[in-house]
Amino acid sequence: METENRDYKYFMQDTSSVYLGAKLSYAEIMQDEMVNFKYKSIVEYYIFKDTDPETTLESHLYYMSKEQFSYRTYEQLKAKVKVCILEEKKSLFGKKKTGYVTRQMPLAAFADMNLAQKKAKGVVVQELALSKLGLMSFSI
Repeated sequence: METENRDYKYFMQDTSSVYLGAKLSYAEIMQDEMVNFKYKSIVEYYIFKDTDPETTLESHLYYMSKEQFSYRTYEQLKAKVKVCILEEKKSLFGKKKTGYVTRQMPLAAFADMNLAQKKAKGVVVQELALSKLGLMSFSI
């Protein structure tokens, strides 16, 4: 089981964003020396207000509601969620075909989906992306 999750336990960054694999727990994030200090501080002071350290990003994001303090925190960070979702597509011959596609969506759009919709669409959370500008402008 651990080897399967390893592909989704990562921290990466580019010039505009920070990316965290959805299988990471907040405890693992806090222990990872690669994760920047500012994000760790935000997790410690804001996310832990309504989230257990053993919770994975996947679980937290999947069940997150707009009423949670952590949702408002992630909104300030311009968070986006990368998900695998079941969608119906048309083939070249006009037949409808159902399959999984990968989408990146703003946290607000993802949180607007209720639990029944997420289950019906077979949603799998893969990644959390945070804006570096959002991180930089966030005051602790």
